[in-house]
Amino acid sequence: MAQAPGPVTALLARVNAGERGAFDQLFPLVYAQLRQAADYALRSERQGHTLQPTALVHEVYLKLIGSAPLPSQDRAQFFAIAARAMRQILVDHARRRSSRKRGGDVRVEPLSGLEAAPASLEAEEILALNDALDRLSGVSPRLRSVVELRFFGGLDENEIAAQLNVTTRTVQRDWAKARAWLYREVYGQGGENEGTRKRDDGVA
Repeated sequence: MAQAPGPVTALLARVNAGERGAFDQLFPLVYAQLRQAADYALRSERQGHTLQPTALVHEVYLKLIGSAPLPSQDRAQFFAIAARAMRQILVDHARRRSSRKRGGDVRVEPLSGLEAAPASLEAEEILALNDALDRLSGVSPRLRSVVELRFFGGLDENEIAAQLNVTTRTVQRDWAKARAWLYREVYGQGGENEGTRKRDDGVA
């Protein structure tokens, strides 16, 4: 017997069917997890950062509702898309921060192990990471998703495993692999294309 879809999945089907008001019913069901991600993203935010967690959640909501119908069919896909939307909002804010800096060459400091909250990083560091993530998507969409869900979405390894329908051990391997790849891409250790020569990289 097929398992009945959960409330988020059922509402996503109604959103994508064009039902008015379905998105407004969906938002309260996903708000707590989106707020958790926003709290993580803005933890130890840089001085002068204008975003607050509630505002970030609502920006994500507006970005998602503006793209309806959503290219998602279940809860896992929805939160992957939400994490990507949060990434884009933070990147847009980083671009504005960067555009206010004038004169001199900007040196991107080494990524702090991808452990710092996104908003606490330098604008140029976020932008460099964003460009590298776009390239990583061509190598392995799953590795990109792991980074987005953990770094921008604030999910832990068990939550990411559930979202992607893989084991926690797989997420741990993917996270380590993605961090090493991103470091090489951003800082050039071993050459710009070293991380792309083996494109399957043993990833399903």
